Amino acid sequence: MINKKVNSVSEATKGISDNMTFMLGGFGLSGIPENAIAALVKSGVKGLTCISNNAGVDDFGLGLLLHQKQIKKMVSSYVGENDEFERQMLSGELDVELIPQGTLAERCRAAQAGFPAIFTPAGYGTEVAEGKETREFDGKMYVLEHAFKADFAFVKAWKGDAAGNLVFKGTARNFNPCMAGAAKITVAEVEELVPVGALDPNQIHIPGIFVQRIFQGEKYEKRIEQRTVRTRE
Repeated sequence: MINKKVNSVSEATKGISDNMTFMLGGFGLSGIPENAIAALVKSGVKGLTCISNNAGVDDFGLGLLLHQKQIKKMVSSYVGENDEFERQMLSGELDVELIPQGTLAERCRAAQAGFPAIFTPAGYGTEVAEGKETREFDGKMYVLEHAFKADFAFVKAWKGDAAGNLVFKGTARNFNPCMAGAAKITVAEVEELVPVGALDPNQIHIPGIFVQRIFQGEKYEKRIEQRTVRTRE
């Protein structure tokens, strides 16, 4: 069995450099690779292209990279709750490619499966389709979208083993499974790293073939993006 365990986040992120393209799992603040993002911030790398559903909030996750002006382009489905993301986009400081959320997922999945492109009906007849090839199938129009090309994919899972097999928990499953294996190098950080054989094979969401490096993260924060409570009666 190939052992893909590394002992630290610095070892897991070895080889990162300026102007690389990164996929980052998560949705809002759920299931984001906190330790890997923190390592990017600490490294000081610049000119990054980040493929992520959104950039979370200003002072956490990708928001930290935005504040340090380390990201040159965001490929996302929406701006979310990040005021700095919005400010940089509107001021022209940040190049932003907004993509329909399902198309974002499928372009990740196409890269994971080794397909060069997909046809999707999403965005046909809108600005999303401008300059792109379109084709009719069974009387319906579709837009050609190319698979992503990324240097690293950073994903976060609940449990994993030394062979790279991953199990996600609840809504943290989101974009993480379709980004695993969709880049040249996939780095998985897990809350709990268990010995090979400890995971029920029937419960594994992503097999280790899609992961090159895995490590156990630390100091995870369970933040809530929008807290809503009922007033006391």
